[in-house]
Amino acid sequence: MRRWSWRRWLAGAAALAGALAPLAGSPYRRAVPGALPGEVPREVTAMHGSINVAELARAVADQEDHVTAVQLAAWIRERLPRLRVIDVRSAPEFRAYHIPGAEHIPLEDLATARLSTGETIVLYSEAGAHGAQAWVFLRALGLRRVFFLRAGLHEWLDDVMSPTLAADAPADAQAAFDRVAELSRWFGGVPRRLTGSTAIAPEAAAVASRRRGC
Repeated sequence: MRRWSWRRWLAGAAALAGALAPLAGSPYRRAVPGALPGEVPREVTAMHGSINVAELARAVADQEDHVTAVQLAAWIRERLPRLRVIDVRSAPEFRAYHIPGAEHIPLEDLATARLSTGETIVLYSEAGAHGAQAWVFLRALGLRRVFFLRAGLHEWLDDVMSPTLAADAPADAQAAFDRVAELSRWFGGVPRRLTGSTAIAPEAAAVASRRRGC
């Protein structure tokens, strides 16, 4: 049911590495008392906040940096209090298709957006890279209940709008699929048991044809 998981893991790791790399040489970096000459500081301070790299690394290792598309779908349907789903892509991409209930805040506008520590914020981009970078930025601003979709909108289309189940899947996978299928239909998705059918949700078809970007 969950496809290309190893590729998603690599995409998430690469995205976070890319987000943190520029900060290592940031002109806003502040030396940590006791640091040896040439040692990479443990804390990087920017204009609006600071990044504790060790804390972020622990969050990533414990998989506290992201939520799955299925979990996000459940939060949306359950009307999780103070949930904000933020699409950091371009305006044309947002208009073409976005997750139901999402708001558009471009990546470059996040630093000045009105965000609260009491909110649960889920970020996403096209394929996950910019969503992961946005996660780092908001953590630097002091927000803690922040997550991103590791494979971005692609994950939403695959796992919520058009989830699939192999014909020979074990019983536990079938039971899990039944729960996801019910959630998928609530959003207008087309869950499929693989028996030769190739139909996919119209929303998925529209976006799948242009899968690219970050």
